[in-house]
Amino acid sequence: MCGCDWPPDAPPRPRLPAQPDHAGLPVAANALPASALADLRAAIGADHVLTGDALAGRDADGWQVDRRGRYLGRAAAVLRPASTAEVAAVLRIAHAHRLPVVPQGGNTGLVGGSTPDGSGRELVLSLRRIDRIRAVDAANLTLTLEAGCILQTAQDIAAEQGLLLPLSLAAEGSCTIGGNLASNAGGVQVLRHGNARALCLGLEVVTPAGEVWDGLRGLRKDNTGYDLRDLYIGSEGTLGVITAAVLRLHPQPRSTATALARCASAEAAIALLQAALAGSGGALAAFEVMNAASIALVGKHLPQAVPADLPGDLDASQAWTVLLESADASDPDRAQATLEVVLAAAIDDGIVDTAWVAQSLSQSAAFWRLRESIPLAQARDGLNIKHDIALPTSRIPAFISQADAAVQALVPGARHIDFGHWGDGNLHYNVMAPEGVAPADFLARWEGPINTRIFDLLGSHGGTISAEHGIGRLKRDELARRHDPVALALMRRLKQALDPLGIMNPGRVLPM
Repeated sequence: MCGCDWPPDAPPRPRLPAQPDHAGLPVAANALPASALADLRAAIGADHVLTGDALAGRDADGWQVDRRGRYLGRAAAVLRPASTAEVAAVLRIAHAHRLPVVPQGGNTGLVGGSTPDGSGRELVLSLRRIDRIRAVDAANLTLTLEAGCILQTAQDIAAEQGLLLPLSLAAEGSCTIGGNLASNAGGVQVLRHGNARALCLGLEVVTPAGEVWDGLRGLRKDNTGYDLRDLYIGSEGTLGVITAAVLRLHPQPRSTATALARCASAEAAIALLQAALAGSGGALAAFEVMNAASIALVGKHLPQAVPADLPGDLDASQAWTVLLESADASDPDRAQATLEVVLAAAIDDGIVDTAWVAQSLSQSAAFWRLRESIPLAQARDGLNIKHDIALPTSRIPAFISQADAAVQALVPGARHIDFGHWGDGNLHYNVMAPEGVAPADFLARWEGPINTRIFDLLGSHGGTISAEHGIGRLKRDELARRHDPVALALMRRLKQALDPLGIMNPGRVLPM
């Protein structure tokens, strides 16, 4: 699983008390039958079946705790296959012994979907060794690669061919393609290129019974029955294991332009989005919004990440700062010219107070560093209540106003850290403890009540409780309470049909 707003260099957050096991499974010190252990060692090699002291001596936290330090588990074993055939062998053994399997990529997820529970029964299936680039087809604009390949490696391979893999997120230096697809990752380029699902043309998947479905066809049109690809993308490892994929590539843009713009209100930021979409001729690639508290937090913990050469007060108390990026595939000068025209008109119309267009690659990188430093600044400030949510863009201002009022009624002085990919309706609405209140105490006391208020409001605005992070264990019970009952029933039938023994990532997404 992949964390789109958690940089790879961020330290793990302070750990909360262990979360309850998902199904009350008995805790057993020797839960892996000896015959299963022998079979697994024979299938993938004893050196790659880590248990007991061997597991503890091989950086167990790398597999048994999530990136936020929120879920600390205990695996029966960590399995490290090196090929699709070995993954299939592992699943046949797990199926025969009815052993639960937790697929894991880079383990950068933020909802506890790829971390074992505390029962000591679950097998962690690490895909990190399955990382080959199988084919680059520049003429077909496709890249075929294995699930353990790091996203940044895939981006670099595409760039060597003069092409672009537009999936881009803060954890791209450590998250894996399999996790990106299993969680249907989003990131900063969804506005123009779509999320991981939109960038995938084909999959290779191992079923819970150990069968291999080879759907690695780089076709943009294929109307041969049900779309199994879309079934597995976003399923968070609950239906099978993605072992390889064909990804869609794009031509590298000939020009890009980046700007920061300050708006006086959330309503003005949405008006700027509409103006930029209308005025850019489809060239708008990213539209990120940050509230004043977000920038102030970066200034407090990471002052070097706040661009020093910008005139004006970026963290003005009521301001919203927008990061825009435009890209043009044909003209080396058009992206910047387009962005300048859009911003000039927005200033004339009173939508934007001040704007700065990057004049160099280094300044563009500095603008992005400001945006990408917000999660790390939050981590340094302490535990907080995170909401990865989505709404129709037109409803974002009203939602924020009502949510802020609801939170303040519960916890006066709570701090609102609002940022995210507003161009596609994705809002990271995070709530931090009031100054002087211990973050862990605040989280333990107020996470439930605040979540209830926020999710109730989301329902009234036609929103969703998970935009890009997934459901995992963190939001499983909220999904069961709030999702459409017919949709939930259909999901359960799919789970039962494809994983009748319930061994694939049990207790994630759907209750057992």
